[in-house]
Amino acid sequence: MKLKLTPGALPPGLSFWHPAALLGTWFGAGLMPFAAGTWGSLAALPFAWVIHGLWGVPGLAVATLVLAAAGLWAADTIVARSAIRDPGLIVIDEVAGMFLTLAFAPRTAWAYALAFVLFRLADIVKPFPANWCDAQLHGGLGVMLDDLVAGLYAGIAVWLIATYGMVHYGDLFPR
Repeated sequence: MKLKLTPGALPPGLSFWHPAALLGTWFGAGLMPFAAGTWGSLAALPFAWVIHGLWGVPGLAVATLVLAAAGLWAADTIVARSAIRDPGLIVIDEVAGMFLTLAFAPRTAWAYALAFVLFRLADIVKPFPANWCDAQLHGGLGVMLDDLVAGLYAGIAVWLIATYGMVHYGDLFPR
């Protein structure tokens, strides 16, 4: 029998205070009753802004790797307890994907907004091989990897637009 989760609810027996639940839902953002992935992506932005400001792109790259590892564990734990392949309440994958996207972006409001939109688009559309990862990989690896691939696509797009776009991002939102 498959367990169906109510939007905004953790699997039975998994406390919000369990480290896998805290990380997997990104401190509760994934428990929103609708558009959990969008809320998780939004919740990533202030963390990324601070990391980017303090440690630059290398800091975002390290944070992405740390989140990918923690997300693999958290997603595995939640998936095992829910018996659902990719519960929508897991949003640490969106956070890691946003961090990866933002590693390609300049630290401006314009670039962060563009990165958010392009990441959400890539995460929803799931261009190959993200769609393959989503369909073929199971457990925490499947949950995490499709968003990291989407983050890579979105990051490259942000970098191309910021580097070669017709409007210079600094003209829109100067520091």
